[in-house]
Amino acid sequence: MKHIVLTGGGTAGHVTPNMALVPRLRELGYEISYIGSKDGIEKKLISEMGIPYYGVSTGKLCRYLSLKNVSDPFKVLLGTAEARSVLKKIRPDVVFSKGGFVAVPVVTAASRLGIPAIIHESDMTPGLANRLCISKAVKVCCNFPETAAYLPADKAVVSGTPIREELMNGSAEKAREFCGFTAEKPVILAVGGSLGSVAINNAIRSNLPALLEKYQVIHLCGKGNLDPSLDGTPGYVQYTFIKKELADLFALADLVVSRAGANAICELCALAKPNLLIPLSAAASRGDQLLNAASYEKQGFSMVLQEEDITPERFLSDIDRLYENREEFITKMKNSSSGDSIGTILTLIEECADHQEK
Repeated sequence: MKHIVLTGGGTAGHVTPNMALVPRLRELGYEISYIGSKDGIEKKLISEMGIPYYGVSTGKLCRYLSLKNVSDPFKVLLGTAEARSVLKKIRPDVVFSKGGFVAVPVVTAASRLGIPAIIHESDMTPGLANRLCISKAVKVCCNFPETAAYLPADKAVVSGTPIREELMNGSAEKAREFCGFTAEKPVILAVGGSLGSVAINNAIRSNLPALLEKYQVIHLCGKGNLDPSLDGTPGYVQYTFIKKELADLFALADLVVSRAGANAICELCALAKPNLLIPLSAAASRGDQLLNAASYEKQGFSMVLQEEDITPERFLSDIDRLYENREEFITKMKNSSSGDSIGTILTLIEECADHQEK
């Protein structure tokens, strides 16, 4: 039996594409293991799938002055030793990495053991973790054709991002019952990612009375960001994180307000959900979400509102304009060609695994 190790973590966006591969990998008869951080969100998500999970130490180099820039490199070295020990024990044929800083020790250890590693970059430009892994990988999958310019020509593969099949099969009726909503008003789904988004949370809550005059609102606000004072507000529900019912919530949503992480916007495009993107600002990131959002806006898939431009009037106006023109966005997303990302990636995995068996 072929054996694959999946890795990636830190946020749900570094885990869900791996989860999307699991059903097809199981169909092909793969034994699947996962190496992640010791206490990251990936541990819970993967363990619930019945996949053996191994936690290793990991560190993250900050983009600002911090004592972590002194201590974290040692955590990466420790994590590499721990990952090496796990990989020597379970001896997989191939490693597939979705990124995040936990991937650095895993891909490094795999390279040193002669185990081929395939990595995936969702954003327009490679993040630091993947940049550290590129030289150790046999192939680098990416989401945007523009990304290939940043990668070695013999390694770059434009694959798209794996989308979980279950997201395509949600029930609007189940979601309406779950939320206690009526069929009389359209529904906005606000998603700030697993860690939440201050900008999105503030935009929704500061404009909630005005929004609820026309819409119902499902608010995924992130861990630790619930506002108990809003509990029981008619037409509004809030959750820190949703997994089981997420497909149903997407099916019910008429509009989505979201950050512009590549995995998130790929899912919105696959589901053809009219969306308002509020990308993470350059001051708080390396600017990848700004590039992602600009690409989707240019293709006619999204409207974009920058954090610094948010005002109550502008936010409400953009929501109304998005709803009024929703059919145009739906048509363009349905006519887009995202390709068979899972099939492309599985072909690469099979090639690596077959080569190792020989």
